[in-house]
Amino acid sequence: MIELRFKAMQRDAVRLFYSIDHPCGYFPDRLARNLLIDPIAEPQQIIYEQALTRGFRRAGGHVYRPHCQACKACVASRIPVEQFCPDRSQRRNLRSNQDLEMKLRPAAFGEAQFGLYQRYLSQRHAGGGMENPSPDDFMRFLTSAWSKTWFLEFRLAGELICVAVTDLAAGGLSSVYTFYDADLSHRGLGTFAILSQINLARKLKLPHVYLGYWIDQHAKMHYKAKFQPLEIQLAGVWQRQVALDSHEGTENA
Repeated sequence: MIELRFKAMQRDAVRLFYSIDHPCGYFPDRLARNLLIDPIAEPQQIIYEQALTRGFRRAGGHVYRPHCQACKACVASRIPVEQFCPDRSQRRNLRSNQDLEMKLRPAAFGEAQFGLYQRYLSQRHAGGGMENPSPDDFMRFLTSAWSKTWFLEFRLAGELICVAVTDLAAGGLSSVYTFYDADLSHRGLGTFAILSQINLARKLKLPHVYLGYWIDQHAKMHYKAKFQPLEIQLAGVWQRQVALDSHEGTENA
């Protein structure tokens, strides 16, 4: 156990714990380990908002940061909203999806949302251990009792085709997860979900959209490098990422 001090806690320290080693989701020959903020620490929402700026992120009710013993590949990433300017491909994505109806709603269980989530996992993540989720799995993974979580939903002709799960924090939006109709992959819905969160953050006058972790020259992470300027956190300092990899990657937002 180690400790980390946050302004919200004044003189008290927030306890952090190491997870046990587990198979890495990005490199099959490596083991991963996380640093976890004490889940019973209060006030959790304020701690979370400050933790985002230190490279942490949320999964369910856990706030964590990769802390692997032999690997430092995962680095926190975020988009500075005011400096972001969509490139030609992203502008084309916005035009091709302008027929979608967008609605922002508090995160809650719904049959349409859960059904889309089930189909997405079976199509895009078969064999990954997340298949056949229950309604409790759905809510436990995407939401928590204390987080300000929203579903940014997109419908085509009234049918739900994409949900971007995003957390509202004082310093920005944090993109938690995105799931969509894989049969409509040609629309680039993962990219559109991020662009929509950037636009929403701009309307809310929030400075950043946090994208989770980025890995240099990893195909599954390449899509994040396409959102420029991209900031990454190295040695505790946020800095502009300029040495982008040149590999064409797959969209996995």
